Amino acid sequence: MTCSHCGAEHVVEIIAGVNASTEPELKARIKDGSAFVAECPYCGYRSLVGGQMLYHDPSERVMVWLLPDGMPLSEQQRGIISSGIPGLEGYTLRRVLSAGDMIEKVNIFDAGLDDRVMELCKHVTRMELAENGQGGPVNAEIGADMKFFRMDGADNTITFSFPQDGKMQLAEVGFNVYEDCRGILGRNPSVKEDPGFAIVDASWVSRFFR
Repeated sequence: MTCSHCGAEHVVEIIAGVNASTEPELKARIKDGSAFVAECPYCGYRSLVGGQMLYHDPSERVMVWLLPDGMPLSEQQRGIISSGIPGLEGYTLRRVLSAGDMIEKVNIFDAGLDDRVMELCKHVTRMELAENGQGGPVNAEIGADMKFFRMDGADNTITFSFPQDGKMQLAEVGFNVYEDCRGILGRNPSVKEDPGFAIVDASWVSRFFR
């Protein structure tokens, strides 16, 4: 790639696939974001690296496919996206459009959580932020940018991050919110993801909840 800072050309590593069971070091690089960053050896400038990536966790039966927004897709890729991969029945298949979305999905599944429930939790949280006056007139944008950050503590407190006024903000919710959202989805079987490698994000949840 050509460094956008100094203009020097250099070779970068692009990670196209990660098996979480056999390559835990690559899984760690996804989680900390370093898998998506290249450093120029001449000036030290760090740039995002584009390209697709397939994350596979056979122990959790999860696949997450990063296909950056706007990337041209072949007919074969379109078929896989819409119908999945034969022999992977029982797998959770997800498609994401950005490195940030990939990081979030891996963190959610690594915490043993359901990303569909998490999207509803984020929806509820941004509505509460709006009611409390946090977010002003662009609450939909904050909702789209809100990410699962971590779950920790004896009570499994869930923390979300979102940008606001040029800074990264944090919002915490109790695990009871997650359990309530899981109950809502359980009572509404019509709320489900598309077949194949589905996109489950803020736009998805907004199809069912306002």
